[in-house]
Amino acid sequence: MFSRKKIHAINVISGISVVGVLIGSAALVIILSVYNGFEVTILSLYSNFSPEIKIEPRLGKTFDPNTAYISTLKNDPRVFSFTYVLQEKALIKYDEKPFVGTIKGVSAGFLKSPLIDSTIQTGSFTLRSNEQDYAVIGSQVQGSLGINVHDKFSTLAIYSPRQAGNNNDPLSEFNVRLVPPAGVFAAGEEFDDMVVAPIGFVRDLLNQPKNVSSLEINFKTGTDLDAVQESIKNKLGNSFVVKSRREQNTELYKTLNYERWFIFMILTFVLIIAIFNIIGSLTMLVIDKKKDIAILTSLGADKQLIQGIFFFEGMMISISGCIAGVVLGLGFCILQQTFGLVKMGSKMSIIDAYPISLRFTDFVLVFLTVGVIAIIASGISARLSIKGLDDIKQDL
Repeated sequence: MFSRKKIHAINVISGISVVGVLIGSAALVIILSVYNGFEVTILSLYSNFSPEIKIEPRLGKTFDPNTAYISTLKNDPRVFSFTYVLQEKALIKYDEKPFVGTIKGVSAGFLKSPLIDSTIQTGSFTLRSNEQDYAVIGSQVQGSLGINVHDKFSTLAIYSPRQAGNNNDPLSEFNVRLVPPAGVFAAGEEFDDMVVAPIGFVRDLLNQPKNVSSLEINFKTGTDLDAVQESIKNKLGNSFVVKSRREQNTELYKTLNYERWFIFMILTFVLIIAIFNIIGSLTMLVIDKKKDIAILTSLGADKQLIQGIFFFEGMMISISGCIAGVVLGLGFCILQQTFGLVKMGSKMSIIDAYPISLRFTDFVLVFLTVGVIAIIASGISARLSIKGLDDIKQDL
């Protein structure tokens, strides 16, 4: 592999092949780890508003939560927080400016999240104080309406359609309730058009005394969430949809996965080009070693042995490049995790540097990808090594 050849270009092409495989393998490890990091980061950001388990009705908007099983589930010792949610689209007005958003009523369990305050941009996450209801608004609502949460006299007017009203008076078509804003949160585009308020306030607004839109449940650390989700599904039956945190944000994760595998395919094509340079270098090596091949066959070496030599040569070039690339990629990922070398490039980004999450399965995937391509390329080269072997022997 390292010996000088009569044709110097063989060494050059082999070196280029190794470097190409090295760069491709390192890029695969880094890209896969970055996308893993984005997934973990998004999960952690959404964990403030996306519960670990969410229960919704399969049909309709609301359901009655006062059942024996739901009461048992609420008192399960593994449950960390249990929140009743009543949610609906509403018209929000402030200083005569309108905004169509979502009013989300939550019970006291919603505030148990230790990270909920980290979403606050200004004010506080206060929903009730001194017998007074308050609302916490998303940053999109605040930006559209220009709400000043520090103005003690400012209030939001929340409009919700009534089931029946007086057609002669348009205002009678709506229930209207006033609530002062206590803070502004930012938790992602999906949530920032919301107004979060106590569930009692929203029940009064929507004239919904007992039904809820969903149940949001978080569990204590160490709970097997997959097993819990499956158990709840079996107990509730087909009338309800039980979603994990990932299933609540399917479009986001689909987009991330599509991008991840699209980049993976591009880099795989780069690897294919780099590894198939091996065919060129081994073909030239066959020409360089014609006499040696003929002498080996005269000494008793069969065609399988000759093919094996060149196949092993091709695999050595590929695997050595792959190992070096994986080590290089791993080293870069560790440095990025520790020091954040490559920044996101925007001061407005939630995270400063590109996130990294290392997974053993990614390294296995890279080795398998390189291995399969290398086997095909080396197999083609090995077959060329015995082509015209009889003519070579006659020439000698």
